[in-house]
Amino acid sequence: MSRNPISESEVNLLLNDVLERYGYDFTAYAPASINRRVNHLYVTDRFPSFAEYRYRIISDPAYALRFVEEITVNVTEMFRDPLFYQALRTQVLPILATYPFIRVWHAGCSTGEEVYSFAILLKEARLLHKAVIYATDINASVLEKGRKGIFRLSQMQQYSRNYMESGGREDFSAYYTANYEYVKFREDLGEKIIFSPHNLVTDGSFNEFQLIICRNVLIYFNKQLQDRVLTLFSDSLEQLGFLALGSKETLNFTSVTGKFRQLESREKIWRKMQL
Repeated sequence: MSRNPISESEVNLLLNDVLERYGYDFTAYAPASINRRVNHLYVTDRFPSFAEYRYRIISDPAYALRFVEEITVNVTEMFRDPLFYQALRTQVLPILATYPFIRVWHAGCSTGEEVYSFAILLKEARLLHKAVIYATDINASVLEKGRKGIFRLSQMQQYSRNYMESGGREDFSAYYTANYEYVKFREDLGEKIIFSPHNLVTDGSFNEFQLIICRNVLIYFNKQLQDRVLTLFSDSLEQLGFLALGSKETLNFTSVTGKFRQLESREKIWRKMQL
């Protein structure tokens, strides 16, 4: 049975329902991306009509959570964009090493692969013992996966390649224990990571950090929400702290442009200037 796609006005209706009923605000997300995801779930779960789809979201909190997860799902992998991690190794960690204690916020961390990647960088730079990484996401189920530190064994070959390309010199398999189809990352990495829910749309700052990493999240937001989140990051960074974004994201032409200067590399890493 073919279904007509849900219109943009109907999608907006659903987003307002979710905001009013459950407090999740997706109304400032980029329309093209969110329309695609809302329609994908509608087709996947075989609803006969928009009215029934809407009723299910309003009346069934468990299904509403599935809706939220479908909208917020992000693609991630360990040492994604290896040259980015190489830039962190060579340009950021030597400066962080001068601090007595290092606080890092990894916002929109998804299932945690990139958080564990950074923990490995800290370990290899002998900085992990004096660091803590706050890993946050709006999506509770992906946070639970990250907290467990368990990933598919089939992905390790690619992750190992990424690790080597990022400048890694150790045996990557020393960082995890394999058990059938899965691997579990070492406890000493996980002990330094605090996984916690945080909604970039509605929640405020909760600490002062030397480094904030938020990659491939802002691309899903409209310009107004991007500015709000970047202001939140700026307010949450110490003077001379670092902000790292995804490859398609920028601070140019945003409300915080004048507060940062980009590092001399092709990677999207900025340093907050001293007032």
